[in-house]
Amino acid sequence: MDNSLYNSHGVINQIDWKQYIHLVRNEALKLAVRLPTTVELDDLLQVGYIGLLDTIKRYDKSQGNTFATFAIPRIKGAMLDELRNRDWLPRKTRKQIKDVTTAINELEQTLGTPPNDEQIAQYLKLSISEYRKILLDSNCSQICSYDEIYKKLGDNIDTIIENEEDNNPFLAIINEEIRNTVIQQIENLPQKEKLVLSLYYQEDLNLKEIGKVLNISESRVSQLHSQAIKRIQSKVSFQ
Repeated sequence: MDNSLYNSHGVINQIDWKQYIHLVRNEALKLAVRLPTTVELDDLLQVGYIGLLDTIKRYDKSQGNTFATFAIPRIKGAMLDELRNRDWLPRKTRKQIKDVTTAINELEQTLGTPPNDEQIAQYLKLSISEYRKILLDSNCSQICSYDEIYKKLGDNIDTIIENEEDNNPFLAIINEEIRNTVIQQIENLPQKEKLVLSLYYQEDLNLKEIGKVLNISESRVSQLHSQAIKRIQSKVSFQ
């Protein structure tokens, strides 16, 4: 494979794509822990490799970003595009996810405090096990929230991606008003949910590692992650 590729500005990029394969694998593994077992890691890797090569063509070092900073969100974006094209989330699950977000918002307005699992399940007329299964299913859908962000930002999305310093989806999105709202809602989360988000997005731990830190199961970590996202989404609309 020819490593000398012209970028979009007509300048040849002398970048050895093999040096950056680890970026593809890292992003694929991060997504894989949040996906159904029907999604093969190899499929994500193949799409990520294509995204990496496309990124080499588009990279312009005169813009001041390192190649890794420029490449990571685009590699991840290529994988997300592939997942969205599969449309693997059932319509029933999508409705359940929306119902949970609505329930959290309405309960918090009534109670004046963030509702717990039992209160949300009771409000939805579900058993606690049924509610937590929805959380597990909906956790997978969080990776596709890029679509919602894109609808809100339109053509400005590329500017935000190019300026992104890390993969934290909360600190790199939308305008200042919504960004501040998101940060405030993270601070208002129950302590354990806030800790899960911190370990996952800031410390870069996977769900299994977080479970060991908190002494809870991996599936419970996934549920807490999903519930935290739902609390934030109930306050911040990307529609």
